[in-house]
Amino acid sequence: MRPSSTAAANEDQRHALQAAGLDEVMDAVGDVAFRLDPSGLILHASQRTRRFAGERALGAGSALVALAPEVDQAALRAAIVDACARKESVLVELRLRGGASHSTDDSGGDLDACTWFELRVTPIAGGHQLLAVGRDMSGQRATEQRLRHMATHDALTELPNRLLLSDRIRMVIASARRSGQGFSIASIGLDGFKKVNDGLGHPVGDAVLRLAAARLRGTLRDSDTLARVGGDEFVAVLPATATPEQVKLVSGRMMAALQSPFEVDKHTVYLGASIGVSAYPEHAEDEVRLLALADAAMGRAKESGGGRSVVYSPRDNGPPQHDISLEAAMFQAVREGEFLLYYQPIVCASTRQIEGFETLMRWKHPTLGMVPPVRFIPIAETNGLINLLGAWALKAALVQLRQFEEAAKRALYISVNISPRQFRNDRFLTVLDDALAFSGVPGEKLVLEITEGTLMVDPLHAEAILGKMAERRARIAIDDFGTGYSSLAYLKRFPISVLKIDRAFIKDLPASSKDAAICNAVLDLAKHLDLSVVAEGVETEDQLNYVESRGCDYVQGYLTGKPMSAQVAIAALTENLHQAMLPDELRAGQP
Repeated sequence: MRPSSTAAANEDQRHALQAAGLDEVMDAVGDVAFRLDPSGLILHASQRTRRFAGERALGAGSALVALAPEVDQAALRAAIVDACARKESVLVELRLRGGASHSTDDSGGDLDACTWFELRVTPIAGGHQLLAVGRDMSGQRATEQRLRHMATHDALTELPNRLLLSDRIRMVIASARRSGQGFSIASIGLDGFKKVNDGLGHPVGDAVLRLAAARLRGTLRDSDTLARVGGDEFVAVLPATATPEQVKLVSGRMMAALQSPFEVDKHTVYLGASIGVSAYPEHAEDEVRLLALADAAMGRAKESGGGRSVVYSPRDNGPPQHDISLEAAMFQAVREGEFLLYYQPIVCASTRQIEGFETLMRWKHPTLGMVPPVRFIPIAETNGLINLLGAWALKAALVQLRQFEEAAKRALYISVNISPRQFRNDRFLTVLDDALAFSGVPGEKLVLEITEGTLMVDPLHAEAILGKMAERRARIAIDDFGTGYSSLAYLKRFPISVLKIDRAFIKDLPASSKDAAICNAVLDLAKHLDLSVVAEGVETEDQLNYVESRGCDYVQGYLTGKPMSAQVAIAALTENLHQAMLPDELRAGQP
């Protein structure tokens, strides 16, 4: 035998001995272990591997890739080639079929019956063979999948949550743009659900929510998405459902599903549903706006008694387009000092002399101009900014009163509106004390205007706060009297000094007999209760003469002065004539 042949034979024998020794220890490493040739054929498999895959799958000439489903075979082949070429270990994550799943075909089989492994493919025997050792990743994969599910689904109903809903809506929008086919979003609220939690407890309420979710899901197609977005509210995304007939059909099915009684723990619960619908692209073309409009439509369905479906209509005054940007601009406005105070004269009806001013907040935006209070006050009330603005207005108005009195050279008073949120704030009395102390104005020169509705939300709290306000000698005025709470009992219960007749009862005087009767009744009531009265919205001499003749103390309106800046108010006080404050057309004698 030639020396070269002998060396080759010795090398082969050495590799064979190494392989034999390796095969003995393969059972001690990994959950599965294979010895392969460079092409990926299985030369040996550990006992644990044989138990997992079955002897049939590991027969002579079997390829490792045959154990993987089709979707993972390319990655496995690439790992084998890379390990041979780079002479180093390569990691790959893939699924392998266990013995129970080999009855499936080679197109991929049942992936649920496969097991995830992290497979490390390492060259051995000088690169002539490969060792593939796998670690079972099924537990880790299951945990990851469970965490992903928890992050995107509601824990109570197992429905998609807001996060997954947002993703689904964006996908449907993208699809609708490509196909040109519209879709709808339905916001569903359970009618009367609060009584379930309050009366039967949260466990029963939770059970009802789970049943409601299952019923709603049963009315929808597989291509639809149903999500729970909080409390008793759900959202359905309805691809290719855009016509009124389609919307009516789907919403009718959902309402019918929720009208049947719910049987929970021997309790029979009856609920209904209010549904609001928005359509793409008719109503909006972005996710946020579509959801907001559907929610607004659902709110209108509830306001009209519930148990009905309402499709959004621009005529219904949906949420303003720029509320979010306007809210952001409000915080900027506070920093930049864009909020102003205007003052509307309150005039003695008999002498036409200015007795005081009502303080009115205005916002002068650099690009929008004067923003109407009806736009920014509700936002400030919602986000809490009204507390900051209200405290500033109270303090600034009292300081301004001193300047007004210096110009008039006589005593005046200032009236300031108090919002519901301010009135309920724990620091309101502290804010009031700070404003009075800072300005040095005695309490009797301050009138605080509060609506009837604000007082009657919590009468006990209102009685306590009003009593402490009275201790500071501040006077209380009921703003827009006659338009809010219907009971008059609070007039004797609360320390009230002033009634302000709402402009709705003034504008048609003296022609309207009904408005005249209401005004006469209020004035008679105030006289017997020793209350002052201010008639709001007086715009004509006939209106002023009428309320004066009936004993009204004060008037306020465009006839005697529109809201004005402090400088204009000081000029008016100096002249001491309400005619100086009239609009040009009124000064000329025109109504």
